[in-house]
Amino acid sequence: MTMPEQPTEPQAHAVHIDGQPGQATIRIGGEALPPGTVTGYVLQHDISAALPMLILHTRQPDGVAFQGLARVAVGVAKTSADQICEFLNAVDPERLDQEALNRADYGGGPGATARAMLMTLTEWARNTEGGTR
Repeated sequence: MTMPEQPTEPQAHAVHIDGQPGQATIRIGGEALPPGTVTGYVLQHDISAALPMLILHTRQPDGVAFQGLARVAVGVAKTSADQICEFLNAVDPERLDQEALNRADYGGGPGATARAMLMTLTEWARNTEGGTR
């Protein structure tokens, strides 16, 4: 069995979403998805990327595992705790120690080093490049 050729670039489709609390009507290429099919959606757009990405969460008709076209990516969603642990595991402890102690706002007193480290980690978390190995 031969597989059909897959496009190398994602295909763009015209999308119209009329979202109301508790319901949404979604049209793809002018065709409305059947009522009750979509249970949720995520619209994600990185401004520097060419196109936004729409992820639809669907409910399929009884007896049908899936019906339709899809690009499939398999992964496990990360929890906030997983992301925090991943970030902390990538921190260079020597650099954290040095930068925390050299902060201009290092005030001294009880908890000063921990406070300076937490402030440094917060800054690094906002800019994920800094402070990691």
